[in-house]
Amino acid sequence: MNERDTSTPLYGIAVAAELADLAGPTLRLYEKHGLLHPLRSDGGTRRYSEDDLTRLRRVTALREAGVNLAGIGKVLDLQDQNVGLRVENDALRDENAELRRALEDGSV
Repeated sequence: MNERDTSTPLYGIAVAAELADLAGPTLRLYEKHGLLHPLRSDGGTRRYSEDDLTRLRRVTALREAGVNLAGIGKVLDLQDQNVGLRVENDALRDENAELRRALEDGSV
């Protein structure tokens, strides 16, 4: 099964704003505050990916919970770090399991 690349920039700002149920200026504000980093076309047009839309939904949920923009930035950074650490931890667990199997088999 092919997994779709969710980082591919597909949407202009108007479509992204509609999909996220936000106004275009709100997306620009979030970008200004470093909460969002859409790619730019050669002509400078913002292009949003599915990953950007997912991030926008996270921002919206935090705003609705009463978190200010600076706090949202910190929360998103910590969440992103957490994901990275989980991926690294999973890789280390897999490596550890392989080493254990090799020791049990006597191939190390």
